[in-house]
Amino acid sequence: MACFLVPAAAGIATTALKKKFPAEFHPEWLNSMLWGGVAMLAVEHFSHGEVVPYPPFLTAMKNPSEVSVMLKEMLTVGGTMTLAIFAVWLILVAVSKKMPGKSKVTVKTDGG
Repeated sequence: MACFLVPAAAGIATTALKKKFPAEFHPEWLNSMLWGGVAMLAVEHFSHGEVVPYPPFLTAMKNPSEVSVMLKEMLTVGGTMTLAIFAVWLILVAVSKKMPGKSKVTVKTDGG
């Protein structure tokens, strides 16, 4: 229903705080994963009619009894997806720190 809103909120926060992250943590990787997941899930929810282009935008908001189900899905599914994205990002950062850096190769020429 609205599970994509949780990684969207995380994406907004990490995009706003991107300059606070040290470059070695590759915040652009995290943002790419978050926003890519949000886009994919938004398209999927739109294609299934759970998100519509007119108010209230989320079809679950039409019926008050469905709001609690939507919130539970946001917490369980959306929260789990967001935590999984952060876990994968942390693994990628850890692996990138373990990889040897690019060595600069200098080529000497004799002029001949």
